[in-house]
Amino acid sequence: MRFEDFAREHGLILSGLQLDRWVATPTEDHPRSSNGRYKFLGNVGFVQNWATMDRPATWFSEGHTINSPQIKKSIDASKARQIESAEQASKKAGWVLHQTELKSHPYLVSKGFPEEQGNVWIKDNKEILVIPMRIDWRIVGVQLIDDEGNKKFLHGQTTKGASFCMNAKGIPMFCEGYATALSIRECMKASNIKYAIYVCFSASNMKHIARTVRGGFIVADNDPNCIGEKTAKETGKPYWLSETVGDDFNDYHQQVGTFRASQNLKKVLLESKVCIS
Repeated sequence: MRFEDFAREHGLILSGLQLDRWVATPTEDHPRSSNGRYKFLGNVGFVQNWATMDRPATWFSEGHTINSPQIKKSIDASKARQIESAEQASKKAGWVLHQTELKSHPYLVSKGFPEEQGNVWIKDNKEILVIPMRIDWRIVGVQLIDDEGNKKFLHGQTTKGASFCMNAKGIPMFCEGYATALSIRECMKASNIKYAIYVCFSASNMKHIARTVRGGFIVADNDPNCIGEKTAKETGKPYWLSETVGDDFNDYHQQVGTFRASQNLKKVLLESKVCIS
């Protein structure tokens, strides 16, 4: 099987091949986002769909296995370059954040938060919303969102285990997207419930992060492929899920308003026996 076919089997949408670097790609389930990634080394390759996979799947060219000396040499050299790329991405993320200013952004307006201010970076005369991504409070990367809602990460950055946390003084609440987190925050405030909201950026990363934090609650996306609900169940934590396929909590919040959304979320929290005092 060719590497391109292997990648497509895992839901990645490829446009050519680049050698020896992690390349972000759209996926069949998220065609407008860079929710997939691959690295191709010629005789071995790796693919990952963040929505469906906890770790990369490995492809080998014909006649090679993980134990082949040539494969081991290729992987070791690539890992060394990956560490260097991650460090460079961390430095660039810090630089980008220093170029931002707090202001409104079209993406925030489209998600129902016209008064919300975010870190906005002007690049090529375009306004990019910048979401910091941290591991143990250290900046490792950023998520970049344009005014049409297209999202991407910096080349080479570490994403597994990275999150953006709001408040960190109450119930751990885990979700995938920044807009979903803003809706959770507004509804928790309306119910006067303390919260610590973790923006995890993907379903697989949400499962990873949720497993490192004791207790808490998942606010899942109702994906057409059921990945959001499947992931929520795999964490072992109670969860909220929209009744409408394709919707997340931000969609629900915009449809019914803060009062109904906050009451519904509080109801599910109480039914799940989550301590909200």
